[in-house]
Amino acid sequence: MPSRPSARAALAAGAVLAGGLWALAAVLLWRSRIPGDLELPPLDETAFFHPQATGRAEAYERVVVWILVGSVVAQVAVLAAMAWRLPRTARAIGLGPIGSGVIVGLLTMLAAWAANIPFTAVLTWWDRRHDLSEEGYVEAVIGPYAELFGLTVTALVTIVVVMWLARKLGRLWWLAGAPAFAAIATAFAFLLPYLLTLGTDRLADPALGAEIARLEDATGAGPTRVYVEEVSETTSLPNAYAAGFGPSERIVLWDTLLDGRFPDDEVAVVLAHEFGHHARHHIWKDVAWYALFALPGAYLIALATRRRGGMFEPTAVPLSLLVLTVLQLAAQPVQNVISRHLEAEADWVALETTHDPDAARGLFTGFSSTALADPSPPTWSYVLLDGHPTLAQRLAMVEAWQDR
Repeated sequence: MPSRPSARAALAAGAVLAGGLWALAAVLLWRSRIPGDLELPPLDETAFFHPQATGRAEAYERVVVWILVGSVVAQVAVLAAMAWRLPRTARAIGLGPIGSGVIVGLLTMLAAWAANIPFTAVLTWWDRRHDLSEEGYVEAVIGPYAELFGLTVTALVTIVVVMWLARKLGRLWWLAGAPAFAAIATAFAFLLPYLLTLGTDRLADPALGAEIARLEDATGAGPTRVYVEEVSETTSLPNAYAAGFGPSERIVLWDTLLDGRFPDDEVAVVLAHEFGHHARHHIWKDVAWYALFALPGAYLIALATRRRGGMFEPTAVPLSLLVLTVLQLAAQPVQNVISRHLEAEADWVALETTHDPDAARGLFTGFSSTALADPSPPTWSYVLLDGHPTLAQRLAMVEAWQDR
């Protein structure tokens, strides 16, 4: 039987090896098409943005940021209250540990969702006041039903898996829990596009279809289904996103991008950006980054719930959801850095593909007025909330690309 010092040495060596593998994986995931020596030049914002438009965007986003902050604070407060009060309910449900844990988890998530309703209503009012939305208040709350359904099902499946692992492995459940989290996240990323494209239409414009075929080939993304989501009856905000991988790869354009405000060359930049996400496997990279953070996160959840009897006990479920939310908030600045890195790479791919810096400038400059985006938001909100480079940074990249 090994002595205690040798066991400690082996544990330390294992920790060092795991840390080294973690760092290696992070380095490999960070690799990018953006040249490593690229430096963004200083940008004279007044040359691109009218001071009146910038002031309006700053005033709009200042309120939006505080609405988001208030929403987060309210949800954390509700989760803390549920973690304190729900254990009594969990003991009385009587559906067995896992069944009771699922019910308690569902109640906790419903309470957190309800805490966000007033802030969603205020944000809807603020958007309507700035002519960015005509969405009704009820529709704003329940509108993103597909994503909410997917997230809820994923969360409940995760609770079942974690509680089952805790029953089999005891306090060491987190060692198997982290890979399970990664597997569930992978399944979610694969299946979500099918929900998101419910009620959307395949792109029918022949001219744009020909441009899409060219961009698929030029970016290396390969054949990708492109859908149009009709949102113009409720909002004027432009948007597009890439989702899925393999057979579920999708690109969704809001019809507000195709209403004539954006010339064809600017729409091509948007499409090239989204194809860049698929060509550079950003959905897979998102899942891989999640997997890297899952192991320490699972360990901290296991540590925090031990006083509640561990994750096999339904009384620990509300506390685990609170701890998970706090960990996500703590990791958000790092996750934003990663997201901004991926978005910047997609911008670079778009520039390399379209060779049209003028269209990119027009697109990013236009976002300040069409989306009321602050070109240079306050540093604290940029660090905590922004998953995209600022408009000023994106324009500076256009200049840097053209200089090279």
